[in-house]
Amino acid sequence: MEHSSPRKPHLSSLPLDSENKATEFHPFSTSPPHMLAFHLAWLSLFSCFFSTFSIPPLIPIMRQNLNLSAADVGAAGTAAFVGSIFSRLAMGPVCDLVGPRIASAALSLITAPIVLATAFISSPTSFILVRFLIGFCLANFVANQFWMSSLFSTSVVGLANGFAAGWANMGAGVAQLTMPLLYSFVKSFNVPENTAWRVIFVVPATFQAITAIMVLIYGQELPCKDSIKVSNKPKESFLRLLFNGLMNYRGWILGLIYGCCFGVEMTMDNIVAQYFYYRFGVNLQVAGTIAACFGLTNWFARPMGGVVSDQMAKLFGVRGRLWGLWAVLTVAGLLCVLMGRANSVGGSIGVMCMFSVFVQAASGLTFGIVPFVSKR
Repeated sequence: MEHSSPRKPHLSSLPLDSENKATEFHPFSTSPPHMLAFHLAWLSLFSCFFSTFSIPPLIPIMRQNLNLSAADVGAAGTAAFVGSIFSRLAMGPVCDLVGPRIASAALSLITAPIVLATAFISSPTSFILVRFLIGFCLANFVANQFWMSSLFSTSVVGLANGFAAGWANMGAGVAQLTMPLLYSFVKSFNVPENTAWRVIFVVPATFQAITAIMVLIYGQELPCKDSIKVSNKPKESFLRLLFNGLMNYRGWILGLIYGCCFGVEMTMDNIVAQYFYYRFGVNLQVAGTIAACFGLTNWFARPMGGVVSDQMAKLFGVRGRLWGLWAVLTVAGLLCVLMGRANSVGGSIGVMCMFSVFVQAASGLTFGIVPFVSKR
């Protein structure tokens, strides 16, 4: 199966290598096909992070209306994470079969109605189920990184992956900031509390659908005709691709490491607003603003990880990328322990911000290594 029907190629304004991959990366350019695809990819994934983490900052309110126990809230957070893991395992082979553009847009369009369904949940069971299903949209992350790796050469792929993922991950921080504000805005019109939080979920659902349509209309995953011809080669079956991936021990090791950085980041996005709300007694809007600080550092932290990875590679090769990841992840772990020991709001916020920089940079460093695990 082809990645997509042949599209009229664009002449790139960037220097290209023999595979028509860009050898330079200009994040503030929108020139097609490379940089336009970059912006479409991160914006689409941004909407998925926004959708997934639009729920956590509202949990103190939803908890009262739905009679959620602490166990229910914890189970829902775990369900969202598990949903993203299951869907990611399948997303790589799907990208190989239909291309990252179609895979990304299709997943976003399929999961957008589930985001809207949050407005209709009425029990702890439906709450957990919806969070599990919404977590599927985060498999868009695989399409995002797949797309970048197919458009940018090894000299800048760490940087491209870091920016694409980092800017996309900001969606979690923006959700933490805006959802409590939207709730307060709707409630200011004398809308009942139990209705106000339900109404605002039309925002992330609509946003996610719009970005998916933009990807379909304006995105191009193959930079030129030559690349399209290459894509017409016979492809392995879905099961064979999945089997090859599962049998690659390097992928499992890197997956475990990624769980220690991005997995921790997702856990923080799920609980940090509640942590400050309950431990220090701040109100919903303040808790959301503090939580947003954690996610918004992705604007520079994850791309910084990509930069460090590429620079270490220039000095020491792929082993340099591994050394950089180990150092940054170690510091992140120490800061995580320190945050748990902070006893004041100011101290907790300060350590949280430093922790967020290092744990998100570690994610960027991880995806500076991913393209070198396997060429399959």
